[in-house]
Amino acid sequence: MNSVLNQLRLLARVVNVVTMAVVVLLLASCASTPSRDSKVTDISSVHVSGSVNRDFEQALEYLKGEQYPEAIELLQELLKRENRLPAPYVNLGIAYYNTGDEKNAEEAFLHALELAPNHAVAANELAVLYRHQGRFAEARKIYTNSLAENPDYLPLVKNLGILCDLYLQDVQCALAQFDHYLKLQPDDKDITIWVADLKRRAK
Repeated sequence: MNSVLNQLRLLARVVNVVTMAVVVLLLASCASTPSRDSKVTDISSVHVSGSVNRDFEQALEYLKGEQYPEAIELLQELLKRENRLPAPYVNLGIAYYNTGDEKNAEEAFLHALELAPNHAVAANELAVLYRHQGRFAEARKIYTNSLAENPDYLPLVKNLGILCDLYLQDVQCALAQFDHYLKLQPDDKDITIWVADLKRRAK
C-alpha cells in the first residue's frame, strides 16, 4: 500500500512539473514576437494633417489584419510627409519584424527611440527583437533603462522577467519582476503559477 501511495505522489509531482513547463513555454512564446496588441495608436503629441492621420489609421487596420506589406508601404509613404513622431516608426518596425525583416525592424525601433528615448513600446519591441536574436545583455539593458522611466509598463516588466528566467537563469531577477508585475496585474493566473515555480526553485 505504501509503495502505491509513493508512486502516486511521484506521479503527481511529475504532472505538476510538466504542467509548469507547458505554462512557461506558452508564456515565453507569447512574448517571443512583437504583439499586435502593442501597436502604437496615439499620434496626438504633434499636430498632423488629416491625410497623415487617415493614413496612420489605415496602417493600423493593415496591422490588425496582418497585411504587413501594405502597412509597410503606407507607413513609409506617411513618414516621407511626417517624420517627427515615434509611433509610425514603432508600427513600421512591428510590420517589418512580422515579415522576417529584422534589420529594418531594428532600424525603425531605434529611430523611434531617437525621437522619444523614453518610449516604452519602442523599447519593449526592440528588446524582444534582441532577445530573439540572442542578444540577451543588450535586451536586458534596454528593459532596465526603460523601466527606470516606465516602471509600471506591464510588457516591459513581464518580458524582463521572462528574459531573466528562461534566457539568463537569473531567478532572483525574474522573481523581482514578476512580483512587481503581480502587484499591477494580480489576476494573471499564469504568472502566479510561474512565480510559485520560481520560489520553489529558489529554495
